Amino acid sequence: MGIPSFQTLTLPTFFFFFVSSYLLAYFRIFHNWDPKHRAEASSCFISLTHGTPAVFMAIHALTTHTTKSPSPPTFSSPNTFLHNTVLEFSISYFSIDLLHYLIFFPNDTLFILHHLATLYVFFTCRFIVHHGSFALLVLLILAEITSFCQNVWTLAGYRKADLPVAGKVFDLMSLPFFAFYTIVRGIIGPLFVYKMGVFYINQMAGDSIPVWAWVSWMIVIVTAILISIVWVFDHWIDWFKRRKAMSKLA
Repeated sequence: MGIPSFQTLTLPTFFFFFVSSYLLAYFRIFHNWDPKHRAEASSCFISLTHGTPAVFMAIHALTTHTTKSPSPPTFSSPNTFLHNTVLEFSISYFSIDLLHYLIFFPNDTLFILHHLATLYVFFTCRFIVHHGSFALLVLLILAEITSFCQNVWTLAGYRKADLPVAGKVFDLMSLPFFAFYTIVRGIIGPLFVYKMGVFYINQMAGDSIPVWAWVSWMIVIVTAILISIVWVFDHWIDWFKRRKAMSKLA
């Protein structure tokens, strides 16, 4: 097992960025919101500052080939500098958002466990295993490509009761957002994870990624996929119920 190396300035820089973003949201942007939604909206804000940038950073990292490894990457390829930078960007975000839940919503066990598990996967890949970031960055893209829609939809949902425009945005976004989320998280994601599983189970990673690492990563990833599917399924049911209720009123 490798020894974690923290000889980088990007991690504390990203950490400071997300702390500053959260404080800006909490004390300035959403300062006149009620306490509960103020904290939740601040979490959405830093999710916005992470999600879409992480997608573009990951795409750039994955499409930038180095002279050290000119061959196409695999699920066990060594991490590149750009790969590590994206991992540190996400490690910083999930650390700050985890602190948010621990402070404001300590009973939200599901989100706390999700963030801890995600941090475990990213941290071990970045600082201990030093391989496998290719697969994780693809999954990061699939996870965060829906982030903008989800956060705007969520923010609109917080204010739909008192702002008519927020209610309209929430209603207009629900169907396309659920459809987009279902395609990405319910179809593309599971197919990619299946390919990962086949790769690792057939021992194609060799000695690059220890068994303990890829087994624990797969447990976390598969669990996250299943939770996402259940989440969107529940929202589809709620959406159809609301549509049915509206049709009866019409």
